[in-house]
Amino acid sequence: MEDLGPVTWPPEPIRTERLVLREPETRDRAAFIELHASPEVHTYLGGPRPRDELEREMSGAPERWPGSFVVDLDGSMIGQILLRRATGHRRPAAAGKADLGYLFLPRAWGFGYAAEACAAALGWLAGALPGEPVVLTTQTANVGSMRLAAKLGFTEVERFEAWGAEQWLGMWSPVTPSS
Repeated sequence: MEDLGPVTWPPEPIRTERLVLREPETRDRAAFIELHASPEVHTYLGGPRPRDELEREMSGAPERWPGSFVVDLDGSMIGQILLRRATGHRRPAAAGKADLGYLFLPRAWGFGYAAEACAAALGWLAGALPGEPVVLTTQTANVGSMRLAAKLGFTEVERFEAWGAEQWLGMWSPVTPSS
């Protein structure tokens, strides 16, 4: 995965009805560690990383790079939205496109925060890179992620086997006014 390309970064924080999407800050360190060490979060992502390893690697502020948004609810991180260029994607239909990823702490599940945050991130990307299609890959067994992809307007491109499970590849295209 690579940076998105010619985007102004960081953008002003993106505000939704309940959330703020912003750059990672030092105060988010503990939440990042919790997110990446969570067995629930990583059920369909190959398993969690060891907490002690994360503690050693993340000595200060979480890494900042274009396309990495913290999802903030009332001043606390509840998740992360990732937008990167899928240059090394296994599937030709996805290669080189913007790729959407998201991780949310289990305590934030079931409230619509992921849909709200992902929609805001897609809206930002549509403004920053007009006409840019976005891909999303998830395991078909991940019912919540499949439901979120449909809610966001991703349409199925293909299904394929990888990492010992059936994967789903969807694509989202921003609505552009017709000429």
